[in-house]
Amino acid sequence: MSLFEIIKLALISLGRNKLRSFLTALGIIIGVTSVVAMVGLGQGAYNSVQENIAKMGTNLIMVLPGAASKRGFHGPRGSATTLTPEDSQAIERECPSVGLITPIVRSGGQAVFGNKNWQTNVMGCNDHYLQIASREVDRGRFFTAAEARSGQKVCIIGMTVVENLFGNLNPIGQTIRFKKLPLTVIGVLKERGETSMGADQDDQILVPFEAIQRRILGATHAHMFNVSARTPELVETAKGEITQVLRHRHRVKEGDEDFHIRTQEDIAEMAGSTLAIIGMLLGSIASVSLLVGGIGIMNIMLVSVTERTREIGIRMAIGAKTSDILYQFLIEAVTLSCIGGSIGILGGIGLSKIISYFISFSPEVSMPAIVVSFIFSGGVGIFFGLYPAWKASQLDPIEAFRFE
Repeated sequence: MSLFEIIKLALISLGRNKLRSFLTALGIIIGVTSVVAMVGLGQGAYNSVQENIAKMGTNLIMVLPGAASKRGFHGPRGSATTLTPEDSQAIERECPSVGLITPIVRSGGQAVFGNKNWQTNVMGCNDHYLQIASREVDRGRFFTAAEARSGQKVCIIGMTVVENLFGNLNPIGQTIRFKKLPLTVIGVLKERGETSMGADQDDQILVPFEAIQRRILGATHAHMFNVSARTPELVETAKGEITQVLRHRHRVKEGDEDFHIRTQEDIAEMAGSTLAIIGMLLGSIASVSLLVGGIGIMNIMLVSVTERTREIGIRMAIGAKTSDILYQFLIEAVTLSCIGGSIGILGGIGLSKIISYFISFSPEVSMPAIVVSFIFSGGVGIFFGLYPAWKASQLDPIEAFRFE
């Protein structure tokens, strides 16, 4: 028999028991739907994180404090208070690959306007922050270099703060209080929305660094530096220059640094590795359904071989070869699996669209994921259909005739 005839005969055999064929394929449908949706979810999360990292700034380098050390005791990473505004000035002066830099301090608390208040975060920075962080002012203006140096009591607020303190009132020129410090609103940041982790990027107030450092925190150190390299190609060079400057200023040797430096590429790599592991875990869990579906196919095919023993005997008696019987049952198993895989792919795409309504990013079902899912479902059919097909092909025609 030709391959076309074998496929036609296999489809006719499956069509005799449509409900049983559908229920057999249901395990594959559920498995492929789960795999496609979970892989799409993982890919969507990965893309969303990468986009958010790219939005963090232009050629961004973050200089963070290391672990505090005193008398042989080491604190957690970030506990050191050795980063100072003077360090940022030295970096700007001595690192030719550095374009812009801003020291940053943060504080959380209640912002108050009239009879309204809102728990938010205040960030102290200089006049370069917008360029480094790739942010824009929607209304009003940003503070000037002179206002930043003198620590003027002015601020730029995010849209979330506007909505919760001012409602429909124009906030420009109004005065809010943060920890008893009066701040005049001179600008509103353009809305950016939430990160992939759910953090609201519009729920913040930007204030000149000196104002927060002196008037609220009463500190002499910075919590971190945000640095922008002159070009993307100079990011690693700038990282090395910053390291050398801070080692010299802090009088530390290589390996004993009281600071650590992260680039956008470092952050993207760490986030990508974590999400890749999560994606593999989700895909592996979903693949268990495919395994169960494959076992269901093997079970039904074995039942089918038993039910059609006389049919097999008749076909062998009129000239069917062992290979014809083998291919017929194998193709039935693969057809069931591939039909289930095709329906499962459509189900996975549909499920991904449904999931997108409940999360902050869109799952992305890629063509490679669809192709791999289809091939994998076909592979399941071959693997689990091979034994029943082989068993059918090994039946003795005479014994098959006697079977009732």
